[in-house]
Amino acid sequence: MIKQYKLRFYNFRLLFLLLAVSSIGVLLVGTARKDLMTKQITGVIMGLIIMVIVSLIDYSWISNFQWIMYGGNIALLLIVRLFGDSANGAARWIDFGFIRFQPTELAKIIIILFFARFFMDHEEDLNSPKTLAKSAVLLAVPLFLILEQPDLKNTIMITAVFCILIYIAGLSYRVIGGVLLIAAPLMIIFLMIVVQPEQKLIKDYQRDRIMAFLYPENEEYSDDTEQQNNSKMAIASGELTGKKLSGDQVTSVNDGNFVAENQTDFIFAVAGEEYGFLGCTTIIILLLFIALECIRMGLRAKDLSGKIICCGMGSIVSLQSFLNICVATGMGPNTGTPLPFVSYGLTSLVSLYIGMGLVLNVGLQSSAYNKELQKTIADKKEEYL
Repeated sequence: MIKQYKLRFYNFRLLFLLLAVSSIGVLLVGTARKDLMTKQITGVIMGLIIMVIVSLIDYSWISNFQWIMYGGNIALLLIVRLFGDSANGAARWIDFGFIRFQPTELAKIIIILFFARFFMDHEEDLNSPKTLAKSAVLLAVPLFLILEQPDLKNTIMITAVFCILIYIAGLSYRVIGGVLLIAAPLMIIFLMIVVQPEQKLIKDYQRDRIMAFLYPENEEYSDDTEQQNNSKMAIASGELTGKKLSGDQVTSVNDGNFVAENQTDFIFAVAGEEYGFLGCTTIIILLLFIALECIRMGLRAKDLSGKIICCGMGSIVSLQSFLNICVATGMGPNTGTPLPFVSYGLTSLVSLYIGMGLVLNVGLQSSAYNKELQKTIADKKEEYL
């Protein structure tokens, strides 16, 4: 379960990157909502403690409980479906009285850990129809429960992450080509259906967000485009160094509450206005380096499971960052996706830190560590003999 690791194999570079981006997140959340700053600090501290503990537990041992974790994940999603706390028309939280917990955020980590072990166990027959069908069914169950909350963005996010995981596991290019040939026309058909006023595939508010992105000039969707327009105005007003660094006292778009949910979905707008282009670039670079560090550690993993865990976490950080920034800058429809380690949200923050703890443990058991360990064991055997 817990091994004796050598400190020099601990990835302090990744730890520094996480501390840096989380510290920026605390500052931005405090700027957006001062009353939430203490909670965000608590979330960072809690996440760091849990991350360090998880990083010292053998991920191979944890993955032995893959089916228990899968079952627990389904149970949590069912509880949300049946007894979940609703907000803005969506039941996504379990209210414990002192804290609200969003199981979908933890589900992302569990799904990565589950399929990391599943794909490793089926590495030899990964491209067989039976294995592909089984993995699709196993994914479909939690996806259906997440979609029913309704939570379309996380349904798409988890599907995208799954595609990356199965590609990393060694999915045949022939299978990939076949899937793309089917998926491309299906996506076109889907878009043709959802733009129709009487469609039933997605919720009305989800359709309105898509229509607002496709037809921003249409006054019918002005309420949906206003948020993004104000977000772009806030980012543009920050110019190079931002209002906080330059001492500009001009009325703030964020302080005037022109951007709702600026502590979560539109936290990047706060960064743009307060710290300008330099602040936004710093956040993007830090998140990019975190994702690249995850991939680098995955390439040095001792087995396929570790490789999938690292690449899965790297994909979550990169995809969520991309979507959040696209929404804040008007380059994509409003999805309500938080910016990793920056946006307010204790469940999301702690879940990401759990995932990073797994990544750090993969790094502690890298191929270099195993070679040195084997050499040490061989030397001791020689001494004994």
